Amino acid sequence: MSADAVSPSAERHSVEQLAARITSAALEVLAGQRPVQQLAPWLPRDLLARLQLRANLGRADVAPPQSRAAKAHRASIVTSARASLVAPGIYEASAVVSDRLRSRAIALRLERRGSGRGWRVTALEIG
Repeated sequence: MSADAVSPSAERHSVEQLAARITSAALEVLAGQRPVQQLAPWLPRDLLARLQLRANLGRADVAPPQSRAAKAHRASIVTSARASLVAPGIYEASAVVSDRLRSRAIALRLERRGSGRGWRVTALEIG
């Protein structure tokens, strides 16, 4: 193995950590605590737009700023994240998120961008 090569288990662990961080950041966007543009290094424009739309709809749906939904998103904790290699350089990941009201699943697809350029989320579904 070359000095640049990473073991499959180390790569999977790294992807799981990234999936957890992106999930947490996406929930902060939904709660109005983080601007969606902070996810631009990892999400393409179409996913950023979908996430922003969902955040806007969630805030417009409720009049009081401290609604149950806003409080729930603010209290969200990523309790686990798992990733599976589906093809070379492509992982599908899931995260379980718990808040005061419920637990839910988040699904992500992460693809390697190229030599040393990191990962890109190509699919994001928030349950």
